[in-house]
Amino acid sequence: MKEIVECIPNFSTSNPKVVEAILNEIKSVEEAYLLDHTYDDYYNRLVVSYIGNKKSVLAATLNSAIKAIELIDMKSHKGQHPRTGAVDIVPFIPIRNVSIKDCIELARKFGKKLAERCNVPVYLYGEAASSSERSDLDWIRLGEYEGLQEMLVKPERKPDFGPASPHPTAGATITGARKVMAGFNVNLGTADIRIAKKIAKALHAKKGGLVFVKAMAAEIPEKKITQIGMSISNFEKTPLYRVFELIQIEAKRYNVPIVGSEFCGLAPLRAMIDTIKYYLKIDDLDEDRILEVAVQKAIEKGRE
Repeated sequence: MKEIVECIPNFSTSNPKVVEAILNEIKSVEEAYLLDHTYDDYYNRLVVSYIGNKKSVLAATLNSAIKAIELIDMKSHKGQHPRTGAVDIVPFIPIRNVSIKDCIELARKFGKKLAERCNVPVYLYGEAASSSERSDLDWIRLGEYEGLQEMLVKPERKPDFGPASPHPTAGATITGARKVMAGFNVNLGTADIRIAKKIAKALHAKKGGLVFVKAMAAEIPEKKITQIGMSISNFEKTPLYRVFELIQIEAKRYNVPIVGSEFCGLAPLRAMIDTIKYYLKIDDLDEDRILEVAVQKAIEKGRE
């Protein structure tokens, strides 16, 4: 594949039948390749990852979004993750032979077409944002789905595409372009959400925590634990081991054990290498010294 774009849309559902219908829309597009999907009841959110060329990724994204708007009713949606609509956020990410400018153009095309097809308000964020405020998801999501009616009528919050009123069942959509990031969650051995929120606050960049880190606390009732859910937008400047070490310090402060961790979606190799180098004290580890990477490069070179 000469050019590779990744898209990681987040849909506001954990209904298995709705999940299947959305995934089928992606799978049906030629040259679009599903990589991963995860969903759960406590966030009530589906996160999907797929790749393709610019044309196939745009088609898969538009088709799956239209299907989600058809099937998801936000009036009955409850979940712990912030959200504005059925198709909550749709980032386009450059992977190979594609620039961030290409992904900005894809986000704009997607947003315009979705607004026209489904009459849903669409905001541009991240690198595609039309103003500095809109680059920040927290600014766009203020009030969440329940506050959309009030927010959309404000002149400074007019959507980039579509009507200045929420879709009756799908709310609003946010789309944009960004670089590869790490979604990383850490589970705490306590059901006390107050402690989890204090630890999340210590991590979140805007609340005095680590730069490039967004963190939130969530309950996982069936396991009687809580979770710190994080988005690390630049894991090279704020590596995962530094984030994990700070969580350990804060958790120890409250006598709470860390009982597990997970990646939300696919794990970036560079983030893994930095973590391995830190904890195993390896000085000369890079991508070229990973067996599978070396094999893949040798195969690609042989095809030239």
